[in-house]
Amino acid sequence: MRQAPNRLEAAWLREAPLSDLLAALDRAGEEARVVGGAVRNTLVGDPPGDIDIATTALPREVMRRVEAAGFKAVPTGIEHGTVTVVAAGRPFEITTLREDVETFGRHAKVAFGRDWKRDAERRDFTINALSASRTGTLHDYVGGLADIAVRRVRFIGDPARRIAEDYLRILRFFRFHAAFGEGMPDPQGLAACIAARAGLERLSRERVRMELLKLLVARHPLGAIEVMTECGLLDQVLGAVPLLASFAKMIEIEAVLSMPADPIQRLGALGVWVVEDADRLRQRLRMANVEYERLASMADGWWRASPARGEQWARVLLYWLGREHYIERVLLAWARSPQFAADTSWRALATLPERWLAPSFPLRAADFIGRGVPKGRKVGAALAAAEKAWVAAGFPLDSTALTAIADAASEQAP
Repeated sequence: MRQAPNRLEAAWLREAPLSDLLAALDRAGEEARVVGGAVRNTLVGDPPGDIDIATTALPREVMRRVEAAGFKAVPTGIEHGTVTVVAAGRPFEITTLREDVETFGRHAKVAFGRDWKRDAERRDFTINALSASRTGTLHDYVGGLADIAVRRVRFIGDPARRIAEDYLRILRFFRFHAAFGEGMPDPQGLAACIAARAGLERLSRERVRMELLKLLVARHPLGAIEVMTECGLLDQVLGAVPLLASFAKMIEIEAVLSMPADPIQRLGALGVWVVEDADRLRQRLRMANVEYERLASMADGWWRASPARGEQWARVLLYWLGREHYIERVLLAWARSPQFAADTSWRALATLPERWLAPSFPLRAADFIGRGVPKGRKVGAALAAAEKAWVAAGFPLDSTALTAIADAASEQAP
């Protein structure tokens, strides 16, 4: 086990505007520290991400101090003690220390306090409850440093109680394990998640969707997804049996192609076999229209895509689908093929858009009106027929071929 540090060595902690914000808050009887994710991320070697500040100062005093220091304060959640400052293009959330008075799910009644330990104890996981003073001194009240040292995600206190405060913590447990954990999830936390899984049905679909998509692109999602499947948690979220093999292979393919992890692409591999699956996920996760369209396109006949069909067939598919939908459908077919992620023929099929740019259809409505086709619906039908013939002919651009295609489509116009 690594020796737990007692200081946070981070250049960003000493840089403006954060240093100026902390200086304004951390004086005259009040204390301010950086809390949560930025501290955790730095300790594991990741970029800090969003930087959140906790303080003993009450919200109105926070606003007074940061405005006196030249910053603009926005009371984004002042009733809960949160003020947001945007400085140098970055948001900084500043929250007054809190302690639970009554707990009833996400709507717990809280009171402002000055006790850093009690504030830490109301958070979800030990690794998220660390704080650092502006001089870099680390404060750990719940064992987060020890858990970071062994890459363990552990609830603070009684896991069942933490989950009952917000059932989204079931998904967050697996997401943080996928991002920061190693080996099997913490057994006490896992048992509590299984016992409380019915609580997932109480959550808004939007919150579930956001947490699931974050999990799918975490550092090591496969192990967490496998455990969730074995425990009956993931099929409860997706509404169907997860397709683990194609999900695992999609991750491998993305790595082979040096592609960034894509949550919708991975969700398609995990949960979509036919278009009706995309419809189901749209409802269960309240997906945005563009996300649903991607899933539906991936599912629409993915099994027809194959290197065996040849490049001309692939060019036709690329033309009709467009670059993004083409790549996603081919990747899904590849993820469900018997070939490995390193297969060169599949790689060539997936990377076709890098070698070939689909031309624009060169004929226009005027070409058919000039041939006597009446304006309106009949011109539209002639254009559609001509485009299909042009694609089938291999996208010719010479005038002789285009004239023949236009003549034929004009003669056949209804």
